[in-house]
Amino acid sequence: MLEEKTYVLEITRQPDLLKMSLFEPKDAASTLKQYSQHRVDFREIEKLAQEITISLNKSASQEPALVRNLQKTGQALWDHILSRPVKEKLKLAQGARLILTIDEELINIPWELLYDGVNFLCLKFSLGRLVRTKSLGASVQYRAHTHNFKMLVLANPTNDLKYAYQEGVNIKNQFDRRHTSIHVDFKSTSIDRIYVKKNISDYDIIHFAGHCAYDQLDQKNSGWVLSDGNFSIQDILSLGQGAALPALIFSNACHSAQNNLSGFLEADYQKKNYSLAQAFLFSGVRHYIGSIRKIEDSASLAFAKDFYHHLIFGKSVGEGLRLSRVKLVKDYGIIALHWTNYLLYGDPSFVLFKPKDKISKQKSGIKLRPRKGWLVSFLVAAALLGLFLYLRVFLPTLNPSAYHLFLRSQRSFAQGNNQEVIRLSREIIKKDANFVDSYKLLADAYRRLGDKDNALKYYFDYTLLAEKRRDFKRLSGAYSEIGWFYQSEGEYPKSLEFYHKALGLARKHKDKLNEAIALRRLAVWHIDKEEYALALELLTKSSEINRERKFLYEHRYNLACDYFDIGLLFSNKDDFSTAEEFYRKSLMIFEKLKVKNELSDYYFNLGELYLFEKQYQKALDYYSLGLKLDQAQGNKLSLASDYNMLGELYLEMEKFPEAEHAFEQAVGLAKEIRSQPELAAAYHNLGLLYKKLGKKNKAKEYLRLAQEIYGSLDPLAYQEVKSEILGLNNPP
Repeated sequence: MLEEKTYVLEITRQPDLLKMSLFEPKDAASTLKQYSQHRVDFREIEKLAQEITISLNKSASQEPALVRNLQKTGQALWDHILSRPVKEKLKLAQGARLILTIDEELINIPWELLYDGVNFLCLKFSLGRLVRTKSLGASVQYRAHTHNFKMLVLANPTNDLKYAYQEGVNIKNQFDRRHTSIHVDFKSTSIDRIYVKKNISDYDIIHFAGHCAYDQLDQKNSGWVLSDGNFSIQDILSLGQGAALPALIFSNACHSAQNNLSGFLEADYQKKNYSLAQAFLFSGVRHYIGSIRKIEDSASLAFAKDFYHHLIFGKSVGEGLRLSRVKLVKDYGIIALHWTNYLLYGDPSFVLFKPKDKISKQKSGIKLRPRKGWLVSFLVAAALLGLFLYLRVFLPTLNPSAYHLFLRSQRSFAQGNNQEVIRLSREIIKKDANFVDSYKLLADAYRRLGDKDNALKYYFDYTLLAEKRRDFKRLSGAYSEIGWFYQSEGEYPKSLEFYHKALGLARKHKDKLNEAIALRRLAVWHIDKEEYALALELLTKSSEINRERKFLYEHRYNLACDYFDIGLLFSNKDDFSTAEEFYRKSLMIFEKLKVKNELSDYYFNLGELYLFEKQYQKALDYYSLGLKLDQAQGNKLSLASDYNMLGELYLEMEKFPEAEHAFEQAVGLAKEIRSQPELAAAYHNLGLLYKKLGKKNKAKEYLRLAQEIYGSLDPLAYQEVKSEILGLNNPP
């Protein structure tokens, strides 16, 4: 492979023109260096830059015209800013690195998005910015290049960004595979300013995934948002006067924590991004990658993983950045504009991990064997390796005591002793951190208790460990679990993303069980959206897979789940007789399998059918059976819903004190487990109860509480509650 050519594009600003020259680094010290002058209208440049900002802010719409407009605006900037000789040379350059050396006054220009008629500059070149500044910084000590790197990952310091934690864990896992040349420390939540100040100089690379805040009144207070305040520009500048700071900082954050909750770019976004970059660069950081705006969490994670992959395998910082942009274009489409989000301040040709380092270490470990007996040795080694891989894949752990604890933990879960499950599972992980099934059991126990943060954390740990072990069956199942978690929280776009991941992975590896599970979860997603025809099609496919394999326990169990969800679908369509038929089919299989956990949902759904048919006592009997099961299992997540449904039944029966008590229990549980959907439902129900009792002010109070939650959760429910409030204000 040919070495990438490097060019330097040097641009300086004059009152009404730009002076520029394009040359190779070897010519930098030439006695004579050619430059061209190009007269420009800086007001026009500013207007075009603002149009690009407007286009980036519309990226969520993903309209085809948006990319075309970005190309046209980028080409207008290309034509207006660059001189003809420079444009001709750049057009001819292929597979090159481009070091853009500019005056500080030119940082607001979106150089990366200049368009030459075929390519955007940042997709064609491995591009990095070097900035000439009037500011006089103190002399700094740059970090020396070593063969043993240290990296610090700071993830989700404010504990409110789920994907930031996952991003950090992914990156640590990615680098752990290269443990001979880099040591990675991972820190998440409760990251304060003292911790960062004390430790930042110990590392060669820092990756930050979190919020960034910009202080409009005093720029020096801007910086990373930590658990106790901002790690500010002032803090960074003071650190630069001591020990050498990291060689590379990747700040995967944006100015969205306090000032700009919408995530939209403001007109001066380049200046805000540069202010933090400048502080790090002044203090001795050689390379700074910053994000300019908030993008889709999965795209942000994918970009970071891909960038470090290229870095590990010897790509330059700039080439790693460019290839990761191209991958985003391939995976999400150019129309998504995720690839526009990152800027590099520093030399794009810098290579952190030298390929030769890896090769020399491999060679140093080679020992020649005598030819005699090599075949026997090879066969023995192959047999041992095969045995190890078999045990590794088909047994959850090689530690007998850990497996014994796991069996105890499963029994405790079946008995509803969730705290014991948590205690035992933590003990298992101490004995064997790679015991993958213990993470799922731990997540399930936390979810029952309504501890959503810990539940999600361990679901992601389960995912990452399954991925590390290349256990695609468990990985697909984990994706379905996370999708179900997000759907339960009303985060439908995220849940859909994970369901499709689960389905794609299962089909790729011909995993029929997880294919059926993903199809069923997708069906319930479409039931929630009232897209019944598509939901029934998906459930039909899932049940066909499970019926063909019903001699296997897992498929028989999932067939019962299919029948249950088909019953739910027909219940939502008000076809109660068909719904009851499928609920009964589901019950027969669950009872044969002696499964208790799922019977609670069955009893409540069947009870709801009797409620619709106004057979109140039958409905109450089934609700009571379901409630007892959830109470026995300590399933707080289900109990919040149970009390809402029980209260609705009492309200229908005009047993108002009982209804009020049930709704208040639902409110208490929903607050305890921080379930916004159940809390909104309970407030709504209390509002309807007090309306029926003629307590108009109380009814308004609770309806407004429900409306406030539904405003960000469910637009249809929001409009429904709004109409009810208007009805109270304007009685017929």
